[in-house]
Amino acid sequence: MSDKKDDRFKLAVLGSPITHSLSPAIHRAAYQTLGFDWEYDAVELTGESLPAFLGALDRRWRGLSLTMPLKRDVVPLLDWADPLVELVGGANTVVVSEGHLRGYNTDVEGALRSFLDAGLSNLDSVWILGAGATAASLLVASIRMGAQSIEIFARTPSKAEPLKELGESLGATVTLRQWREATTATTATTAPTVIITTVPGGAMDLRFAEAVRTTSVLFDVAYDPWPSEIAASWYDAGGTVISGHDLLINQAIAQVRIFAAGTADVPLPHEADAIDAMRAAIEQPEGHNHS
Repeated sequence: MSDKKDDRFKLAVLGSPITHSLSPAIHRAAYQTLGFDWEYDAVELTGESLPAFLGALDRRWRGLSLTMPLKRDVVPLLDWADPLVELVGGANTVVVSEGHLRGYNTDVEGALRSFLDAGLSNLDSVWILGAGATAASLLVASIRMGAQSIEIFARTPSKAEPLKELGESLGATVTLRQWREATTATTATTAPTVIITTVPGGAMDLRFAEAVRTTSVLFDVAYDPWPSEIAASWYDAGGTVISGHDLLINQAIAQVRIFAAGTADVPLPHEADAIDAMRAAIEQPEGHNHS
């Protein structure tokens, strides 16, 4: 391995579909700013192919970011999992070390930082649209931000029972509702502090009244396309929106901490500059083109 490039650490984001992912753009921007000579790419991968892919990783690999639909699929394949992974049932971060796979969840931390960046210091009531792995992380983050009342809207509410059990185990009151009830049962006086949509492309078939859009903060974890239809409707009403870009950057900087230092708890030198570079990479049109 005389080629210097062969000595560089390799990292990647895995998922399907993956062509829309902005993770390569923001991770590359962060590593360049921090002085890490690391490669970071996107790999199209489904759950069926995940075991073989992980089994073939060599010593050049440093870490992986996981997106839909792999956050839950990877958990039984880990050699070690952070307690938060066990709690939410999903890992979005894997560190590769001496042939072992260590799993972490930075979606919760990313959500917490996004709430705080938006000026929210305490949540009262929260609605969550969707019931997947990301919803579990946003549920935990909401409860850690003080939410005591959480309503989960799903097309098949029975599939959200694990989320109800998770929320109640953490001391919150959790109610499961039919998807369409999100718009028919909402007024300005009953609107929650935050409405979180965790479904791909936003909650495209839901239309909220203007009184709700000006009362509740919208947290849309999707970012392709941006703004989503639901986010655009919030902007049109002059409402407050936390974007998927915010969550993406905040969970990604926690990943960078883990890849660099093995923990998300310690800020990196020049981290603020790295975050600025990550946001700039998203704002540049070429940031959407990944090879």
